[in-house]
Amino acid sequence: MSTQSNMVKVAVVGGEGIGPEVTAQSRRVLDWFAAKRGVPMTLREAQYGLIPYLATGKVLPEDTAAAMDEADAILWGATGGPETTEVPAAARKAGSLLGLRSKYDLYANLRPIVASPALSASAPLKAEVLDGVDFVIIRELTSGIYFGEPRGIETLPDGQRRGFNTEQYTTNQIRRVARSALELARTRRNKVCSVDKANVLETSVVWREEVIKLHKEEFSDVELTHLYVDNAAMQIVREPRQFDVMVTGNIFGDILSDCAAMASGSLGMLPSASLGPVDRFGRRKALYEPVHGSAPDIAGKGIANPLGSILSVAMLLRLTLNRPEDADLLEKAVQTALASGARTADIAEAGAKKLSTVQMGDAVLGALDRISAKEHA
Repeated sequence: MSTQSNMVKVAVVGGEGIGPEVTAQSRRVLDWFAAKRGVPMTLREAQYGLIPYLATGKVLPEDTAAAMDEADAILWGATGGPETTEVPAAARKAGSLLGLRSKYDLYANLRPIVASPALSASAPLKAEVLDGVDFVIIRELTSGIYFGEPRGIETLPDGQRRGFNTEQYTTNQIRRVARSALELARTRRNKVCSVDKANVLETSVVWREEVIKLHKEEFSDVELTHLYVDNAAMQIVREPRQFDVMVTGNIFGDILSDCAAMASGSLGMLPSASLGPVDRFGRRKALYEPVHGSAPDIAGKGIANPLGSILSVAMLLRLTLNRPEDADLLEKAVQTALASGARTADIAEAGAKKLSTVQMGDAVLGALDRISAKEHA
């Protein structure tokens, strides 16, 4: 990668399943912004998964780890797929995405939920429910039950097996992700809904108390509400437009954001950004990825929706490159492509023409060209 100080370093890691297919379209978008808008970045491609494992014995080989360590931002594709059975569990765990989140302390996972009017006919929820939906779920990403100890599987004296995991949160873990939500709300509609299960779980009691304390101390200007997670799931389906910023723990955020995907038309539409702490130079490590998984059933068929990955590039432009105008341009191009009828199979209405992954990339790039030309006309 370039050593120029003004160049932002981006590691592009396609991963497994449909990951390389959708990330290839995001790479085309990044190249467009570098060539047409002069965005100062250098890109480095790196491999993850079965292919490097067969060559090196590691799903996350040393050159990929080096590229990610050096990068300011990582554009990630997906993990998992049918090939995972060919990789031993220990090797998979050693290079897992959970491990990367922990290594880089990517504690704040932002998942924007925006309903596109162009997709109202194909969305699972009614158009009147989706009208005006625009909110962000911030999921705490490096603590909670996915990381808590002790955990394991044991055989009891009577021969039964018992699996156990530990849900835990500390004051600092709660306050820093809550601060991210409250700060973000100040740039939006100034509302935060904190989601927990404080009527049952002690971790949620601490969560709610710490969020309330932080709000009182530093963010009393922001409207703060609370919901239990079961009610939050219902409200996301019943009236999603009521939300602005939602903040919650690791497992609740994992579940609720997939539920909320239905408000955007498809899981394939959802981008995300996972952010680490700000360092003394004002920089923060970030990993950008579509919310969807590796979708092994359609991998290699060229029909996956790349928009979740492409919209993750918009988040990269906004949050790491500090280019909000370019982020807005890309988001506008995606909506323009959708409004023109561009559809992959997952978001296509009955009888609509279904584009391939590459063709949807073409549609977005074409929209970028047209919008950019009009701006300079």
